[in-house]
Amino acid sequence: MTEEEVRERAVAVCQALVGGDVERVIGMLSEELRRNPGEVVAMLPLPALEATVGSIEGASGGAAYVAVLDVTSESERVELQTRWKDRNGEPRIVEVSHLSRVEHVEEAPAAEDAEGTTEDAT
Repeated sequence: MTEEEVRERAVAVCQALVGGDVERVIGMLSEELRRNPGEVVAMLPLPALEATVGSIEGASGGAAYVAVLDVTSESERVELQTRWKDRNGEPRIVEVSHLSRVEHVEEAPAAEDAEGTTEDAT
């Protein structure tokens, strides 16, 4: 398993999240995580508007890689740390955790003046 293989799979996870293809994401989990995918799915900000691979770091000898995914939905932005290991010759996600979670705060609507145009309320 190489860093490039993990990057390709991590990008595919991001594309699946934006495409709403949760089954594809579940398909990239290890057998252990697929036994109870609800825990992983509950961590995902769905539907995702944008998802990118933030970074990938390898453990010594390439036995495991950690990829950070930046995922944004309408209500929040989440950094997910995914740990990847070789399972039957393919990189699989063996662990998922939140690094950070920021909820989007809706801005107050701008005030309208007497002519019906919108101005900043400052």
